[in-house]
Amino acid sequence: MTDAAAPAPRRRPLALRHPSAVVFLALLALFTVGVTLLAEGMGTGAISTSFVKTLGKTLCLCLVALAMDLVWGYCGILSLGHMAFFGIGGYAIGMWLMYARTEIIVVQSLAAQPLPPTPDEIADGIAGQIFGVVGASEFPPIWAFAHSLPLQLAAVVLVPGLLALVFGWLAFRSRVTGVYLSILTQAMTLALALYLFQNDSGLRGNNGLSGLQNLPGLDHVPQATVSLWFFWASAAALALGYLLCLRVVSGKFGSVIRAIRDDEARVRFLGYPVETYKLVVFTLTAVIAGIAGALYYPQAGIVNPAEIAPIASIYLAVWVAIGGRGRLYGAVIGAAAVSLLSTWFTGGQAPDLHLFGVTLRWVDWWTVLLGLSFVAVTLLAPKGLGGLVDLIAARRPPERHGADLGPDQGALREREADR
Repeated sequence: MTDAAAPAPRRRPLALRHPSAVVFLALLALFTVGVTLLAEGMGTGAISTSFVKTLGKTLCLCLVALAMDLVWGYCGILSLGHMAFFGIGGYAIGMWLMYARTEIIVVQSLAAQPLPPTPDEIADGIAGQIFGVVGASEFPPIWAFAHSLPLQLAAVVLVPGLLALVFGWLAFRSRVTGVYLSILTQAMTLALALYLFQNDSGLRGNNGLSGLQNLPGLDHVPQATVSLWFFWASAAALALGYLLCLRVVSGKFGSVIRAIRDDEARVRFLGYPVETYKLVVFTLTAVIAGIAGALYYPQAGIVNPAEIAPIASIYLAVWVAIGGRGRLYGAVIGAAAVSLLSTWFTGGQAPDLHLFGVTLRWVDWWTVLLGLSFVAVTLLAPKGLGGLVDLIAARRPPERHGADLGPDQGALREREADR
C-alpha cells in the first residue's frame, strides 16, 4: 500500500506574494495620517481645506485609474468610456444629496404656514426648487428613488454595472476588438453626454447637480471636517480597490486575462471562454469607476455632463499610459502625478515664462504639455513612471542556481543565467 497523499502546500498570503502591495498600503496609510495631522479639521492647519479636497479627489482619480489599468493594461481592452461610469456614480449619489438638502430647505420654509404642509406640497416644493432652473416643476421618473440613500447607493454600483454588462455582452459576443471596440466605447460615452446635456433628460441638463458638498442634516459640521471624512473614505476605497485589483490579476484568472491581452485567438483556441473573462473584467471595472465617482463629486461640489465627455476618458488613458500600464502602482502614480500637476498649472500657481518677448501661460499650455508628455513616455519610456520603481527596487533576474530549464541537459546553467 502506498502512503496517503501528502497535503497540498498552503499558498502564501497575497501580501507575501506581492511585497509591492505592502509598500503601497503602508505609504497610503502614512500619507493619510500625515494629511490628517496637517489639515485644518483636526490638525495644525498647515494644509487648507480646499487642498484636502484636492487630495481626496486625487485619490478617487487614482481609484478609477486602477480600474482603467485592469481593463486595459491587464486585459487589453482600451476602453474610452470608463469616465462615463465614473460620472454615473456621481449623478447617482448627487441625486440623493440634492434631494435631501432641498427637502430640508423646503420643510423649513413651509413650517411658518398656519397649517402644516402636506407631503404633496413638500414634494412640489422640492421639485420646483430643483428643476425650476430648466423650466420644470415635477420629478422625472428617474428621480423615483432619490429620497432613499440606500437605494441611491445601490444605484452607484448597479447602474454602471448593468450598463457595462449589457454593452460588454453585445460587443464581446460580436467579437469586436481593438480600435473598433475603443470607438464603440467612445460613442457610448458621447451619446450619454449628449443626452444628459438636454434639459428634458431629468438631470438638469448642462446645469448638472450642484451643492453636493453640503451633507444633509450636517450644516453644523464645518467643511474642514467634512473634507477629512471624504478624504478618509477615498483613501479606504483606494486601498480596498488596490487589493481587489491585485486579487484579480493574481492566480489563474490574472494569467488568463493577460493571455487574452497578448493573444486572444490562442486563448480561445485553448478552450477558455474569452468573452466571459472580458465581460467580468469590464463590468467589475465599471463598478469600481462608479464608486470612485460617488466619492469624487461630493468633494468637487458639482457634477455636469461635461464630466462625462469623451475627452475625460481619453485623459484617463493618458494617465495610465504615463504611469505605466500593466502595473497597478503605475496607474496610481500616473493619475496622482498628472492630477496634482494639472491643479498646479491650471490653478495659476505656476509662474508664467517669458521667452523672447513672448509670455507662456501654463493655464493655456497645460494640455499641450500633457500631450507631449504622453508622446514622450510612449516613445522613450514605454513602462511609464512605474518603470522608475523597478529601477529603484533594482530587480534582478531570479537565482536559478544552474537548474535545467531547457529541453536538453544544461540548456540554461548558472553561467548563462547570470547574463
